[in-house]
Amino acid sequence: MSNVLKIAGRNLLRYRRRTMLTSALVVLGIVAVMVFVAVAGSFKAMMVGQITDSMLGHVQVHRRGYVASIENLPVNLNMPAAMVEKVGAALSAQPDVEAWTSRIKFGAGFSNFSETTNIRIVGIEPDREVAVTPLSTARVRGAPGGSGFLNKGEILVPTLLARGLSVKVGDSVVLIATNKDGSVNGKTFLVRGELDSVTGPGGRDGYIHIEDARELLRMSSAEASEIAIRLKDPQATERVAEQLIPVLGAAKSRDPSAKKDGGAAGMGVEVHAWQRLTPFANIASMIDMMTLFIKIMLVSIVLISVMNVMVMAVYERIREIGTISAIGTPPRRVLSLFLAEGLMLGVLGTVVGTALSLVVIYGLNAAKLTFNFGQQQGLVLAPSIGAADVIGISFIVVLVAVLASLQPAWKASRMDPVQALRHV
Repeated sequence: MSNVLKIAGRNLLRYRRRTMLTSALVVLGIVAVMVFVAVAGSFKAMMVGQITDSMLGHVQVHRRGYVASIENLPVNLNMPAAMVEKVGAALSAQPDVEAWTSRIKFGAGFSNFSETTNIRIVGIEPDREVAVTPLSTARVRGAPGGSGFLNKGEILVPTLLARGLSVKVGDSVVLIATNKDGSVNGKTFLVRGELDSVTGPGGRDGYIHIEDARELLRMSSAEASEIAIRLKDPQATERVAEQLIPVLGAAKSRDPSAKKDGGAAGMGVEVHAWQRLTPFANIASMIDMMTLFIKIMLVSIVLISVMNVMVMAVYERIREIGTISAIGTPPRRVLSLFLAEGLMLGVLGTVVGTALSLVVIYGLNAAKLTFNFGQQQGLVLAPSIGAADVIGISFIVVLVAVLASLQPAWKASRMDPVQALRHV
């Protein structure tokens, strides 16, 4: 085998210009795909981080049927206090869960005493909310410092609504809401600050303290619309969501309608990873799809490049192939010779391409390029590529290089020595 590799290397050196050109194409393909995977992965991670760490959390738990009616923010599908307590106790015992918080969501009327409009309200537990969505504090504009994220009696007004109604920090406003019994209640709040939307202009979600929300809705117990969860590993959302279904389903429930179709049957709740709750998951999927297409393009570049050089190598060395066949070289040795040349081309391009890709990725990190996403300004691009991606891409390149050599090598091994020696 060592002799075959040695002869293959000598043959590649005989045609240095063609070998260098083919290797350069392989290197170009590897650099393109690895840098794209690193940059796209960084952008995707930042985008997902902005969504999950600013408002959603990684996983959410709702009462069965709530998500199907979530656009209406139905207060009659809130989780009762006993259910919230059981879910919280189960979550606190999970090693994958870093923090959790309960929220109350409902629609309300918003008035500055001269104009009235609609608003979506999220009642939050401030300290727990910051633990689950640490970037939520960065969304607040104009709030005075030193007194916490949000206090009782205060409201964070969405920027779009604040500007439309000329509401400023320190102003008094009124929220009017209808509870599940149909009665109407109002409460005055002090504007603590403006709340930027995560995804750009158009957000209409305001924040108040969860105790104020329960008072406004005349709730007699600590019920909640949803429980948001932050995980220790953000990449494990789907896995942990699946694991939580039987965990939450282990508790006994008096709800006879509870089933297994995507929910935790025992408590009558549903568990959803963030991907099930926002259309931005589709954008993340599109990034994955683009990465796949780039990898396919890499395979095509390598396939065409290596196949072209191997076909030319066979054509130019027909008499040479006839000579070595005539002196007794078996077809399998001729086959292995050309496969070895393809292998060496693939390995050479892979080694150089991988090294150059890592240098480029390091340079991009050192440059600290910035971009904007929604209302978030100056996000720093931090491209990185995992060892699994590097190994996977390298393996594909080498494998395709060998496969591209297979047809020309097979043709060379099946040549008639007499006909090959007569070739001009």
